[in-house]
Amino acid sequence: MCADRVDKRTPDFAVEAQLWAQGVRYVAGVDEAGRGALAGPVVAGAVVIAPGDPAPVWAEVRDSKLLTATQRQTLAPRIQQQAVAWGVGVVDAATIDQVGIATATRLAMQQALAALALVPDHLLIDWVRLPQMLIPQTVLPKADRTMISVAAASILAKVHRDQLMRAYDEYYPVYHFGAHKGYGAPAHLRALALHGPCAIHRRSFAPLARQRQLFDPL
Repeated sequence: MCADRVDKRTPDFAVEAQLWAQGVRYVAGVDEAGRGALAGPVVAGAVVIAPGDPAPVWAEVRDSKLLTATQRQTLAPRIQQQAVAWGVGVVDAATIDQVGIATATRLAMQQALAALALVPDHLLIDWVRLPQMLIPQTVLPKADRTMISVAAASILAKVHRDQLMRAYDEYYPVYHFGAHKGYGAPAHLRALALHGPCAIHRRSFAPLARQRQLFDPL
């Protein structure tokens, strides 16, 4: 059981290596951050790593949720420098309310892929399939814990989104976005009860949706 836990926390190039061995040159790992938040955008990252790249940074990469903020912030620029290509996509709260979080997540991933300096030959994605992308895809649960390219993408997405939420904290200080990044922390819920939502809240999400008549009586 301990070995299984270590395996899940330590991604490797096993899946990427199989594709590289088949002649697939540009394999893009894709992941998102902020899907379950009550406020702010959903952000996606995409990372393409050179086949067999031995750079030390890849041995340090983990699922972003398993790293501290300092570790993520240290790794992000190293990932960007070492990757063959990387991109980030952002879809705001208003769009999330209009199209739903599943569609918004796909849009953010498509934006991240479009931001790459190349067209990938294969996509590795955590959970989400992109049917509108005419590119072969491998979609697996917990891919950010098993595949280095997906874990690297998760770090870029998380770091970018955290930066955005810290900036929003300056515009909307009563919600303390810099601390909880828009998730449903007790302090966030108390601020919502006192002040109602602001422009970056996802009004279609619970508990905001349950209180919509209170916030938007008209």
